[in-house]
Amino acid sequence: MLFALITLLSAISLSAIAAYYSVIGLMAIFAASPIPIAIMGGALEFSKLIAASWAYKNWKVAPKFLKYYFTVAVMILMFITSLGIFGYLSKAHNDQSLVSGDVSAKIEMIDEKIKVEKDNIDVNRKTLKQMDEAVDQVMVRSTNEKGAEKAASLRKAQQVERGRLLKEIETYNKRVATLNEERAPIAAEIRKVEAEVGPIKYIAALIYGDSIDSSLLDKSVRFVIILLVLVFDPMAVLLVIAGNFSLRQIAKEKEEKSGGYQVDIPTNEVEPKQKRRQRKRTPDQSIGDENLNATLIEPIPMTKEELEDFKRKYTRDGRSKFAEFAER
Repeated sequence: MLFALITLLSAISLSAIAAYYSVIGLMAIFAASPIPIAIMGGALEFSKLIAASWAYKNWKVAPKFLKYYFTVAVMILMFITSLGIFGYLSKAHNDQSLVSGDVSAKIEMIDEKIKVEKDNIDVNRKTLKQMDEAVDQVMVRSTNEKGAEKAASLRKAQQVERGRLLKEIETYNKRVATLNEERAPIAAEIRKVEAEVGPIKYIAALIYGDSIDSSLLDKSVRFVIILLVLVFDPMAVLLVIAGNFSLRQIAKEKEEKSGGYQVDIPTNEVEPKQKRRQRKRTPDQSIGDENLNATLIEPIPMTKEELEDFKRKYTRDGRSKFAEFAER
């Protein structure tokens, strides 16, 4: 009994989670009217479980049209629920991809600015190097003191330009430092996103090999989502049916242990091979037909289904003989 209740509890929990994901996914698909979609989705999810349980319990006695319609309707609703779950999980992955894409774009823009500033620094440093080479050439070509004086005067003439270049280099370095400070938290966010999608990378590497790109990552995520969809809602519905089956088996075992239902069956013939004690019927025990020469046999254990079948079999003129016999 406890296991049957646990099975039903698991089915209800899984169905509730599947319904939530499905409704959120359908609301994302039909974003123009989310509240009506939520109400409709919730009602359909609840009705799906009721239809599955009813069809299972009444399969033998239900009309063919009703039980086959319920079966088809439950399968269609399972497909719709799976679509909603697929939409929800796909939206979650896309949101993560959009965040990663925005952060990557910011990083690329900052890196480009840093590259420009470093190029400016390299240009200024190259200019300074050229000035130093010009002074060195003057010193090398000269063989007397006048050469040294020319080199000193050239360096003095370059002093203003050198100061400007050094000042620009200092400014560029400050800009690079500022850009690196801006880049640091964004880079940390990228590392966080990469850590979150790390398992997907391993799955993609397992399926497609080590050389993977963003398109292969998307395919891997889609593959995982499809696997989840294939087992999510079908498992919930089948657990509901399994819980009903367990409860029915428990009820049947209890009936068998208690001996079932006992009824006295009126009959005109007694098989000679069956050794059963018979007793004569008194006038008070007449079923209503004085010419009926009936005898009674010992009570026979019957299940609930057999009892209902017996009642239908002995019904005559709008009233059950069994009911008349029971009243007497």
